[in-house]
Amino acid sequence: MTRREEYEARTEKYLLPLLEGHRFELVDVEYVKEAGNWYLRAYIDKEGGITVDDCEAISRNLSDWLDKEDFIADSYILEVSSPGLGRPLKKDKDFERNLGEEVELKLYKPRGKQKEYAGILKGYDKGTVIIEMEDGKEEVFARAEIALIRLVFDF
Repeated sequence: MTRREEYEARTEKYLLPLLEGHRFELVDVEYVKEAGNWYLRAYIDKEGGITVDDCEAISRNLSDWLDKEDFIADSYILEVSSPGLGRPLKKDKDFERNLGEEVELKLYKPRGKQKEYAGILKGYDKGTVIIEMEDGKEEVFARAEIALIRLVFDF
């Protein structure tokens, strides 16, 4: 397990029971370096949407725990937020909740000459995602080749 994975796993292990008590969902935890700074981000959600007050309450609690545990060697910025409308589908529960919905996906490498696809999410398993294209044909994508998959929103 890499250092990054360890930090994310320990943070997730702490957050899960805390969020359950608030009836929140943990969408994702990530530890990433951007523009020279490390960020520890927790994305949370709930039915009806997350508020700023929700994020603040979890952030304070998480920050206190992180200060006490002090297991992250680097200097980092802590962020707790909603995943937003462009929320990526990452976990099986994300795929399950959105079966039958229109999604867009971007591949790491083009398939033929195409990197972006859109269609109806028809199925998934541990290694694949099935999308029904506009012409009614189903395309199967390996999860490992998908850079991003999220719901399509028409405004």
